[in-house]
Amino acid sequence: MSITDWIVLIVTLLSIVGYGVWKSGRQQNADQFLVGNRSLKWYHVGLSVIATQASAITFLSAPGQAYNDGMRFVQFYFGLPLAMIVLCITFIPIFHKLKVYTAYQFLEQRFDLKTRTLTSGLFLIQRGLSTGITIYAPSIILSTILNINVVHTTLFIGLLVTFYTVYGGTKAVSYTQVMQMSIIFLGMFFAGVMVVKLLPKEVGFIDSLQLAGKMGKMNVIDWKFDWNNRYTVWSGLIGGFFLQLSYFGTDQSQVGRYLAGSSVAQSRLGLIMNGLIKIPMQFLILLIGILVFAFYQFNTSPMFFNRYEVDKIKQSPYAAEYQKLERDYKAIGQLKYQKSEDLLKTIKTGDQQQIGVAKQQLAVIDSQSLAIRKSGTVLMKQNSASANTDDTNYVFLGFVTQNLPTGLIGLLIAIVFLASMGSTASALNSLASTTVVDIYKRIIDPEASDKKTVFASRLATFFWGIVCIGMALFAGKMGNLLEAVNQLGSFIYGTILGVFVVAFYFKKIGGTAVFVGALLSETLVCLLGFTDSVAYLWLNPIGCFAVIIFSFFVSRLNR
Repeated sequence: MSITDWIVLIVTLLSIVGYGVWKSGRQQNADQFLVGNRSLKWYHVGLSVIATQASAITFLSAPGQAYNDGMRFVQFYFGLPLAMIVLCITFIPIFHKLKVYTAYQFLEQRFDLKTRTLTSGLFLIQRGLSTGITIYAPSIILSTILNINVVHTTLFIGLLVTFYTVYGGTKAVSYTQVMQMSIIFLGMFFAGVMVVKLLPKEVGFIDSLQLAGKMGKMNVIDWKFDWNNRYTVWSGLIGGFFLQLSYFGTDQSQVGRYLAGSSVAQSRLGLIMNGLIKIPMQFLILLIGILVFAFYQFNTSPMFFNRYEVDKIKQSPYAAEYQKLERDYKAIGQLKYQKSEDLLKTIKTGDQQQIGVAKQQLAVIDSQSLAIRKSGTVLMKQNSASANTDDTNYVFLGFVTQNLPTGLIGLLIAIVFLASMGSTASALNSLASTTVVDIYKRIIDPEASDKKTVFASRLATFFWGIVCIGMALFAGKMGNLLEAVNQLGSFIYGTILGVFVVAFYFKKIGGTAVFVGALLSETLVCLLGFTDSVAYLWLNPIGCFAVIIFSFFVSRLNR
């Protein structure tokens, strides 16, 4: 990056952190630290909810996901608006009425301590693991830019976010997230405009979408019902609904955002805002990946986007062999440019036979380039068994650093950092809240003063920061980060949601029955998940209904 990009990056990051710490003020009591005195307006709640979910993974991995797999991932979010409606009607009024700090306090009032402890424990496991992934995502950026090991950049990012979350609590998180999302929306808009401007003069926005569509990338809707297909309308509406309902209704990282709302109405408006914005936002982010794909049909892409791994193999005994593959890949890239132009010309004629021939010719060239690329990743593995040969997370980053103008590079990289900081800070704050409220204040020291509680909250935040940094060091082996974080959630969210559904709607089922039902459900979900018996989104409704069914039968047996 240029000096200008570094200045833009550093000034943006320091300004956001400083603003959040300043606005948060001194945290005198637990109510301030954990829920910001329940004083936030609806737009604060809405932007904070979006920022918590839209981590660096969204802005790094989503374009790469679309680049490799097309637009079908957007179906993942189809159940979200329905989940927001259910939350506004049921969860929010109950949580506000009880004035709880965490969602799991309600479960003890409804069931017993062991059920509360189990669900909060499941949340701590899931959120601790997934937060490590959100820390790892921006670490990739620094690693690529500075060409240093991702371990060092992971430590830097993790400790930076931990610092201001320990200091400022919920208010620091919420205020920084409002500024973060404003800058993020602006930066991603400019990124999309720049991709279109970088296309050849004779290739317009519509042309690029038509080309991508003919190559199978505009697969937005898939109506076919298939248990093993991860992304269809049905998996999104049904599986996605249960995942989003559990995430926003029972995950403290999100519940904590709208518990800070000044009233039920303000919290509801914040969630409705999220439901209206999320799908269009995700669609546009994926669309940027499609535009990057179109760009590389007319410009030779790197054979491998992870520069750290490329530099490592070029300093190995396999260097000459790898460089030959790069030359072959570049030659194929020239042919791809020609065949892409031919396909566009035939599309404009409307002759379906010619379009089919041109499409087949381009597909042959594309398969040849993929074969060369695969040979390159095989060499990487031969050189180092620990080499990360999945570069999906580096596609957008590689495009940005190599093609965008000075200044905008720094801004877009700042955006990815800001997204990571927002979601990571929310997660650390929620992990601390759950640890202190559901374990420390409930089991260890129920009579703790406000001063001791705030100190325990800061200590818990620091502890979970270190745990999540440790998880981040292993995240590189998990493939596409966007899928990995949702897969982790799907192993646990269904079970937690099932417990809450029983609590709300099955008044005759007691604590012991739901506790046993939750254990049996989690066992079933893990069995199905680890054996890949169904696509991961279906684990969410399976887990939820399993808790209900198991709890019902256990309650009948206890009569």
